[in-house]
Amino acid sequence: MGIEIERKFLVKNDQWKKLASGDHYCQGYLIRDAQTTVRVRIAKGKGFLTIKGKVQDLARPEFEYEIPISEAQEMLDLWCGEDVVKKNRYCIPLDNLVWEVDEFLGNNAGLIIAEVELESVNQPFQKPDWVGDEVSGDVRYYNSYLVKHPYNSWKTP
Repeated sequence: MGIEIERKFLVKNDQWKKLASGDHYCQGYLIRDAQTTVRVRIAKGKGFLTIKGKVQDLARPEFEYEIPISEAQEMLDLWCGEDVVKKNRYCIPLDNLVWEVDEFLGNNAGLIIAEVELESVNQPFQKPDWVGDEVSGDVRYYNSYLVKHPYNSWKTP
């Protein structure tokens, strides 16, 4: 079983943009509840099916499988329709870690989140200057939440 240990932060300026180019992502959710999310994603010309468990102390079980892109698209069309998250993802290697910056599109435009995956919950790391407030435990910033509650509908982000 894979374990995902991820910290999420808001991005406070555009300094990160000169560090990487982005790839387009489109993803939808087949299951979204307190215990499990099942996501279908198209990214970098490939399809993926991902199953994630409940977050506990910043860690959660995660299983990810590559699937044919045609099947990923069919799942998105059949079961997600317009309820998808679209974003550009930029991968920025810094200090032996990879920061992933998600620049959201569509109904989530204006939201930019930086994520870093760690080996352990207590792993020390240095935040880049362009990384702002941490939102790791705030469910509003989960992609599975944003698909039904888009950022541009929030009264006070």
